[in-house]
Amino acid sequence: MKKITIDPVTRIEGHAKITIDLDCDGKVEDAKLHVTQYRGFEKFCEGRMYTEMPALTARTCGICPVSHVIASTKAIDEILSITPPQAGINIRKIINLAQLLQSHTLNFFHLSSPDFVYGFDAPKEDRNIFKMMQTHPQMAKDGINLRAFGQKIIEELAGKRIHPTGIVAGGVEHKMELSQKENILSQIPDMLKIAQGALEFFKTNLHKFQKEIASFASFPSIFMALTNDEGMLEHYDGYLRFIDSEGNILKDKIDPQDYKDYIGEAVEDESYLKSPYYKPLGYEKGMYRVGALARLNIASKCGTPLADEELKNFKALNNAKPVLNSFYYHYARLIEMIYAIEKIEELLNDDETMSEDVKTTAKISKSRGVGCSEAPRGTLFHDYEVTKDGVITAVNLIIATGNNNLAMNAGVKQTAQMFVNGNNITDGALNRVEAVIRCFDPCLSCSTHALGIVSSKIEVRDHNKNIIKVIDRN
Repeated sequence: MKKITIDPVTRIEGHAKITIDLDCDGKVEDAKLHVTQYRGFEKFCEGRMYTEMPALTARTCGICPVSHVIASTKAIDEILSITPPQAGINIRKIINLAQLLQSHTLNFFHLSSPDFVYGFDAPKEDRNIFKMMQTHPQMAKDGINLRAFGQKIIEELAGKRIHPTGIVAGGVEHKMELSQKENILSQIPDMLKIAQGALEFFKTNLHKFQKEIASFASFPSIFMALTNDEGMLEHYDGYLRFIDSEGNILKDKIDPQDYKDYIGEAVEDESYLKSPYYKPLGYEKGMYRVGALARLNIASKCGTPLADEELKNFKALNNAKPVLNSFYYHYARLIEMIYAIEKIEELLNDDETMSEDVKTTAKISKSRGVGCSEAPRGTLFHDYEVTKDGVITAVNLIIATGNNNLAMNAGVKQTAQMFVNGNNITDGALNRVEAVIRCFDPCLSCSTHALGIVSSKIEVRDHNKNIIKVIDRN
């Protein structure tokens, strides 16, 4: 048996490598994703005051710090037994949607679109945003402008674009100013046009990628996401719902405080990334997916007009049953980008948003609190235990990317078996193995608390586990 190692995996956020094991005939026998760095936020948060947790856990990630601040402050809200004023909730939601928008934009325009523009077999020196600036300057500029729109909302309303300080226990620090509202609203038509154009580009080019669509982590699985009381798309609050690959509801209306009753956490020797699973079905059989694909598979509606029209087209891909092809994560993210812009406009025009009452204060009421929200990459949990004096005694974090770990591994194997030939290993085939990971848009720095540059490695091993080929991608 031969072994291929892709190390580092490129155009992702964080460090990872992929190993591909070949049999004596050069066919792929197995393939796995290995996440190779660890920082250990859960342990070094112990002994700190609960008031420090939003600022500390924001440092988990520089791409989606808002998700961690949201989940963290919601956990503290639970410990204090408080509900923020409606204005505080609305502003939190706007900031969270702005982060969703800028993160999805980063994935589509900067990390993934080079594959869609040039093809998976294009020379590797062409598969990057810098080449797109030369050949597709407007598309590259649109991506920069749309991402900047989301980041500027975060900066305006939460203090800083990265690791914001304005989201606090009980709500937010500052009310929204009329000038801020008017400035954001004035940009929405142009931003909506960019998002709609990106979705149209993607749909128009889908016919070129039929083999990838069929093999990029395309298999039956469970899906998990938050929904509101009506089963509609939800990112900030709501209940957990699990569905199977046929769309049947396995469990609904789960209070996030009870997530441990339904989600188990396994650890494999070859990776620092935890492998959560749906407890009633056990490890491996309980594999589930989260993120944009899961959210749209689960939601009955988005709740905004343009996104709802696109959701109908999305659900028609599999005759109203869940879409099982992970390639369509890109499709789902593009719909969520449109939804985020529409929803931000709706929240800005809610009279409650402009209220001066944006924060509630209280003392410790409970010894444990769970904060749950939908991060760009899926459902995120912050679980804190505290003493009566507010000292953190235990922390459990289930990061959105971790929820997809089992599915990502299954997808790597499926894609490698479809495209990799051990007797003729091509760059295009290995790029597809990496690309299936990009479908999930993993934030590995976030999920394993890694630190450093984005990189990956692919290792190819023979039937004796000897490495015969290593592909470094820095």
